[in-house]
Amino acid sequence: MTKSDPNHAPEIGISAATAVLKAAGDELRGQILRILQHDAFGVLELCRIFGLRQPAMSHHLKILSQAGLVTSRREGTCIFYRRAYARDDGLDTLRQQIFTHLDSCPIPAKTALGMAAVHKERAHNSQAFFRDNVDRFREQQDLIASYAQYGDTVVALIDTLNLPAASMALEVGPGEGELLPELVGRFQRVTALDNSAEMLARVQAACEAKSIKGIEFLLDDICNPGTKIRADLITLNMVLHHLARPADTLKVLHGLLVEGGALIITDLCQHDQDWAHDACGDLWLGFCPEELEHWADAAGFSAGSSQFLAQRNGFRIQVRAFMRAA
Repeated sequence: MTKSDPNHAPEIGISAATAVLKAAGDELRGQILRILQHDAFGVLELCRIFGLRQPAMSHHLKILSQAGLVTSRREGTCIFYRRAYARDDGLDTLRQQIFTHLDSCPIPAKTALGMAAVHKERAHNSQAFFRDNVDRFREQQDLIASYAQYGDTVVALIDTLNLPAASMALEVGPGEGELLPELVGRFQRVTALDNSAEMLARVQAACEAKSIKGIEFLLDDICNPGTKIRADLITLNMVLHHLARPADTLKVLHGLLVEGGALIITDLCQHDQDWAHDACGDLWLGFCPEELEHWADAAGFSAGSSQFLAQRNGFRIQVRAFMRAA
């Protein structure tokens, strides 16, 4: 084996390091990295936020990508960008130092307004879908993953948590209420929360038809709840991919849990079946497990048990537990 030249290695390291610094050493690119702290944005969304034409924005994103500062993911016909996670190239410490400093900087008011407008449009599109398709809910869910395919796994995971008997469970986006009877049998208080009045009325009618009592039905927005809730367990079954700001929502959920409480998320792993956008109202085509763990860690959770279920239609379901420290 030929011995490497000790005088040449540092030169390569310096070149790579300066490329990262050069990529981050532009005010606009710094602002892009700042708003990607816990979110992903499409190219056109970034153009709207910063008032930039697409060719110019794509140029900046290419520079950030080549420096390993952002990573891209195709969502149907759109490409979304987020910060890059760990890369085995010896430059992660430098990148994290850049991120840490940028995160200490306030987001300019104009940029924050642009982000809020994008998030509002995402949320509006999701709510409109469920309002217009409430009668087809089960049909749409069954295209990807019905409750029967993951419900037993969720219930078994809940039983391993050993939560106190006098405890409260919150289900966000209860669908047609399949999990609610299981929660009623295990918790002293149960709340079903949805931001769609139509969906909430549907699940309430389904529970009344089955004589399931002891459930509070709450119309509220989990991304910005107006009601004070303190729960021992929060569940989201096939909900996160409908939310405009999934990472920020995990921070909200952490604040709603009591110390020692648990969050269970059932959702799709990342996939490329973009028909789910139109057919099922999905804002996101699933999430890679590492991404979910990264968001949960940033929100203050510690990872608990995980199970992954393969579907015959090519989808893969992840059932994840995250704990709030006692």
